[in-house]
Amino acid sequence: MTGTPATLLRRAVSPARHEGSPRTVLLVMCTGYFLVLLDVTIVNVALPAIGSGLDADVGGLQWVVDGYALALAALMLTSGTVGDLYGHRRVVLYGLVVFGVGSLACGVAPDLPVLVAARVLQGVGAALLLPGTLAVISRAFPDRAARARAIGLWAGIGSLALPVGPLLGGALVDGLGWRAIFLLNVPIVLVALVWAAAIVPESSQAQSRRLDLPGVLLGSLVLLATTYAFIEGGRSGAATSQVLTAVILAVLAVPALVVAELRRGDDAMLPPTLLRRPAFDAANVVAGIMNMGTLGTLFVLMLFLQSVQDRSALLAGAAVIPLFAPLVVIAPFGGRITSRIGSRLPAAAGLLVAAAGLALLVLAAPHSPYPVMLSAFLLWGTGMGLLTPAVVAAAIAAVPAERAGLASAMNNTARQTGGAIGIAVAGAIAGQPTDAKSFVRGFHVVALGAAGLYATGAVLALLLLPGALRPGGGKRREQRASV
Repeated sequence: MTGTPATLLRRAVSPARHEGSPRTVLLVMCTGYFLVLLDVTIVNVALPAIGSGLDADVGGLQWVVDGYALALAALMLTSGTVGDLYGHRRVVLYGLVVFGVGSLACGVAPDLPVLVAARVLQGVGAALLLPGTLAVISRAFPDRAARARAIGLWAGIGSLALPVGPLLGGALVDGLGWRAIFLLNVPIVLVALVWAAAIVPESSQAQSRRLDLPGVLLGSLVLLATTYAFIEGGRSGAATSQVLTAVILAVLAVPALVVAELRRGDDAMLPPTLLRRPAFDAANVVAGIMNMGTLGTLFVLMLFLQSVQDRSALLAGAAVIPLFAPLVVIAPFGGRITSRIGSRLPAAAGLLVAAAGLALLVLAAPHSPYPVMLSAFLLWGTGMGLLTPAVVAAAIAAVPAERAGLASAMNNTARQTGGAIGIAVAGAIAGQPTDAKSFVRGFHVVALGAAGLYATGAVLALLLLPGALRPGGGKRREQRASV
């Protein structure tokens, strides 16, 4: 292929020459999901090296992680709607391009502000990419039970990035430096882009809905102001007036967002008709709790393993493999369970098992042996493996099929919003790892807080998430919810 970059991109997003089978489409969409998750775990294991290389404190490192998460959370709903209107295949392909450019910019960033800006660009690409992958899968598998199993495989294959990320990231950081973790994405993006362009069919809905720019702007303001308040408020010497201003902006933006969304009705970024469905609301709240506890605790955990227990990046990455490996094995199994008995029991069980693992992290001390944490990692990861496919399937099953893109985007937005806030809160509680004694106390508080959140989520799941997916049951639930 020859021509300008714009010409090549137009050729890439032209209709697929050979439509792939549902299983092949599932596999290529899992590659996109793999990229998003790989970036999360690789970045966490590289945080101490980034801090040393760019002279960044914990607050700066929080922005490295949250710059990505905030862009992802703020734009995912919009990209889900764009995919519903103009085609999820096209949005996925553009997402791969933006993600690849952002990864390259991260790899060559000369200082912390440039790195954070490049991470935001990565987040924009991920926001275009992630909801589209799940929407394409939902259309490739119209049967509810088959869709639930496919979502389980999507979660399992994508979750391979979770154990691979720390180990591969640790090896790259120790061998080539932290920049290699971002540059690694570039060839993967190129392969995925060519593959998706060749086999993924286009899909869009003939609708006259418009993009909700006021909703996007106000929602982004709420997320940014809230995250800024937590991150900067936790920094020693932070300007109190700036933090207070961020809090005021967040408080004022919330009712403004509610009013704006009510005025736009079904054209809203957060459609009121969907938010009046209790099962859908519960699935999104549980998804937010899941990432708030997991990503917040993981952020502090990786600093603990390297800065307090003095492990290398490679050894720290190897240490958390028992946390992520159960996701790969259990998530497909969890998808099959969900297809048979519904989301309620798998989600509640996953939350409670993960809560037990998180609570055990209070036994971790600066000189404690690794087996002390091993049981905590295994329980935590096992719970996540049960929970992830259940909560995603619950969100999609709670809405009509034509809103699949928006439903998946809202569920992922809830997860990323929870993760961004969780990282901000966890970093503010733990403080600087240079004060080991204080940092370990904060680490224990973060772990216990996450366990409490998970237990609360389990109660919510038992009360509101759907049970068995019986033939026609989903349709009846949708009819009752819309009355």
